Amino acid sequence: MMTPEKALELYNGIAGVIARRNEAEIYTAMGYSSNLDLLLDFQTGKLNALLEAYVPDGILTDMKPAPLITDEKELLETIVYYCLNGIGGEADIVDIDLIRSSFPCKNGMGGTAVQAALALRQLGARSIVHLSDDSDEVRVQLDSPCIKVPLPDGTLGGAMDVKNKNPQEVHAILQFRKGEVIRLGDQEAAIPVSNRLILTRNTVNVTLPLDENYLTWIEEHAQMVGSNVLSSFNCILDPKILLKRLERVKEHVNVYRRKNPNGIVYFEDAHYHDAAVRRLCIETLYPHVDIMSMNEEELQYTLKMFGVPVDISDVLSCLKGVEFLREHCGVRKGVIVHTKDYALYAGDTQGFHIEQGMVCGSLLATAKAAYGNYGTDEQIRTILKNPLSEHGIRNQEIIRSHGLEDHVIVVPTFYLDRPKYTIGLGDSFTGGMQLCFNNCLQI
Repeated sequence: MMTPEKALELYNGIAGVIARRNEAEIYTAMGYSSNLDLLLDFQTGKLNALLEAYVPDGILTDMKPAPLITDEKELLETIVYYCLNGIGGEADIVDIDLIRSSFPCKNGMGGTAVQAALALRQLGARSIVHLSDDSDEVRVQLDSPCIKVPLPDGTLGGAMDVKNKNPQEVHAILQFRKGEVIRLGDQEAAIPVSNRLILTRNTVNVTLPLDENYLTWIEEHAQMVGSNVLSSFNCILDPKILLKRLERVKEHVNVYRRKNPNGIVYFEDAHYHDAAVRRLCIETLYPHVDIMSMNEEELQYTLKMFGVPVDISDVLSCLKGVEFLREHCGVRKGVIVHTKDYALYAGDTQGFHIEQGMVCGSLLATAKAAYGNYGTDEQIRTILKNPLSEHGIRNQEIIRSHGLEDHVIVVPTFYLDRPKYTIGLGDSFTGGMQLCFNNCLQI
């Protein structure tokens, strides 16, 4: 059973793990996308003023998301829809300057794997990253001794050593907070749940060009790579391009596994714009993956493809769905579901301390939610003083009472009522998880 005391003990052990990894020059490989995020300073007061100006006769509860945002009215109605339903998601926009002219914003980092690397950097853990958007604004954020990029000469360099060759891709991140009120005329409605909306104008990640320098370095130094993180295929919409990328990654994974049988292939799921893209990823790549990881909404979307119902508020229903995916899709070791209240793992635990990884991942995610930055050791230790989520504790007890603890692990998160940020939490979780894959060190 996870308790605050046990979580503290497991976290305290992470510093020693990182020290031994660094001494042995063990990296986590983080692939495959990067992009520039615009972090919006979203205030409902500003939204309300824009609604009065552009949609004065609109009805809040009737507003729907646009398939492709082309003007201010479609932008505002899309934002209102996501806010009032308390759901996260992504929407495509024709011109990102439409966002810049509507809300104040600042630069941030986008891409699951590079954000995971930034979260690990805060603890002193080392990663190598794959860049798709290699613009100056992206590379400067990755400029750290803990983050390396394979170069054409076969060596590892810093992000600033990379020469720009790909177009910049910008995603605008809008985070809305529980309890804030949207008003239009005599209408008003409160936001029920904190979440985020990502407004995208895809460029380079539509084709997600793979850097052979990155793939080759991992294949030639497989024993130095404790885990190999795969992500970000969701932006590719052309099935032919997607299949080409997946086949190359499948080939790469097989070489990595042959040269490092103890290495872990870790796939982090995402929001997909197209069901056919999701299905092609599942059918091509999942049988070659050791650990599959997703949030509860992604679990629901994936199971819906197979006609499998799931109640994401019910931990036993989620577990049934997880076990279906592991068996049906051929995931080699196990499946993780991470939520704001708990993380759940079902599968084989031999050879790695999965519980320690889940604790570290959850703490990094909660710190990002609480402070809006990649959590420092000091911030994480402050989080550790909070109580565990009551909902997470209940789910842990449900698993225990059904006698499932031999192959199912539930780790409650530390409670946070009103997160400051809701973006990049799963990415920080992904980073923390990698610290439990240390077979190459025998620790």
